[in-house]
Amino acid sequence: KQWVSTQSTGDLPIKSARYRGQYSSYPIKLFYTSNIPIILQSALVSNIYFLSQILSSKFAGNVFVNLIGTWAESGYQRYPIGGLCYYLSPPETIGHIITDPIHAIIYIIFMLGSCAFLSKTWIDVSGSSAKDVARQLRDQQMLMRGHREKSMVHELNRYIPTAAAFGGLCIGALSVLADFLGAIGSGTGILLAVTIIYQYFEIFVKEQSEMGGMSTLFF
Repeated sequence: KQWVSTQSTGDLPIKSARYRGQYSSYPIKLFYTSNIPIILQSALVSNIYFLSQILSSKFAGNVFVNLIGTWAESGYQRYPIGGLCYYLSPPETIGHIITDPIHAIIYIIFMLGSCAFLSKTWIDVSGSSAKDVARQLRDQQMLMRGHREKSMVHELNRYIPTAAAFGGLCIGALSVLADFLGAIGSGTGILLAVTIIYQYFEIFVKEQSEMGGMSTLFF
């Protein structure tokens, strides 16, 4: 019931264990891991491409190497035309999606699945999992309202992994959409640029609110 009441803001109600009547909230954003999933996914694909190009240069024609990827050259640029690397690359045009729908479907599944998985894995690596958040709240002598200290990890586990996975899924979907719409540059690059700008905007707004509001910019 508490989650339903806070779902619109993404905040979980917490209270001070030391001072009676002191309440606050712990924010759980939709993009809980920010743009980290798309950064990790991009690095993963780049490494697979790099390995495939090296193997294809040294062992051209090998069956197993061709399964990883076959490449063609256009000027100074190489692009995948077969194998795993081909299906991990975004379709070039809408016409390509129509003529080779299997490629598009595999690419969508890979992008959504990998971003969701990497996002959920990142919270355990970066110290932002439910267990880590519960420890931080305990160190600040804060408790979730309506829950005891021992049940906080279980309660946070209901929301944080789901928010991380769903946020990663949305990041992947936005990147796929940008690729399919034929936006200038790659969908991943555009998404990274937008999320980084938005992060700086959030920092800016937070600093201004701490300094006394936006009016300090003009007066």
